[in-house]
Amino acid sequence: MDKLKLSLLAAGLFAGAAQATVVEVQTTQGNFQINLFDETTPKTVENFLKYVHDERYNEVVFHRLITDFVLQGGGYTYNGSKFLPIDTYGTVVNEPVYSNVRGTIAMAKVANNPNSATSQWFINLKDNSGNLDTQNGGFTVFGQVIGEGMDLIDQLSNFVCNEYPLVNTTEEQCTDLKNGNASLGAERLITIENVTIIDSNSDTASDLTPKENTLIKEPPKPPVTSDDSGGSFGALLGLMASALIWRRKRKPTLAR
Repeated sequence: MDKLKLSLLAAGLFAGAAQATVVEVQTTQGNFQINLFDETTPKTVENFLKYVHDERYNEVVFHRLITDFVLQGGGYTYNGSKFLPIDTYGTVVNEPVYSNVRGTIAMAKVANNPNSATSQWFINLKDNSGNLDTQNGGFTVFGQVIGEGMDLIDQLSNFVCNEYPLVNTTEEQCTDLKNGNASLGAERLITIENVTIIDSNSDTASDLTPKENTLIKEPPKPPVTSDDSGGSFGALLGLMASALIWRRKRKPTLAR
C-alpha cells in the first residue's frame, strides 16, 4: 500500500471523514499548495479528496483560462489528439459558506443546478464575489492557495490563448490553432501531474481567515443524486463539447 493510501487511512478518509487539509498540486510548470476547509465545507472536501485518493486528477490538464477571472481544471486529460473527460462520481451538495475572492478554489457546476458539482474546480484569479457568491446558488469555495502559490498561478494565467492556457505559443500560433491550421501538441498544455496530501492535520486552516459569503440569500436545494459523468460537461463556463478544442463552442453560462 502506498504512502498516500496509508495517510488517508490514518486520517480516517475511508470511514467518510475528510481530515487531510493541505494538498500540493504538482504541474508541468511548477507546484502550488491548497489549504482545504474540511471543517466548514466537509462534503466538498471529502469529494475532492476522493478524486485525489483514486488518482483521477493525475494527468488532468487546465482546460479553461479567462484572464482576471478564473483558471479551471479537474475535468479532462489529453491523449495527444483529443480531450477525454475523466470518470466522475455522484454530485455533491452545494456549500456556499465562503466568498469567491482572489486565491480561493471553488467547485464548477452545471448552470441552473446548484448541487451539480462533480470533479471540476477553478481558482479565482481576482475577487469574483460580486457574481459568483450569488450566481447558481453560490459557488462553493472549499479552500485557498497558500504560501507563494498565487505567484505561480499568476504566471500560469499569462499563458492565455483563445481562453485556453497554453505555454510556448505565440500569437500567430494561437491564431493558427483557432483557425484549424495547426495541431495542438500535449507539450503546450499545463498538466497536473499529481495531487499529493502533504498535511493531514484537521486544524491546518485554523489560522486562516477566509471571507464569509454574506451575499447568498437562498439555501441550496436538495442534492441531485446522479452517478453519471455527464455533469462535468457544461460546467462553470460552457466547456468544450467536442474533441476539437478550437471548434466553436457555446457561450459561457457564467457572468464575469
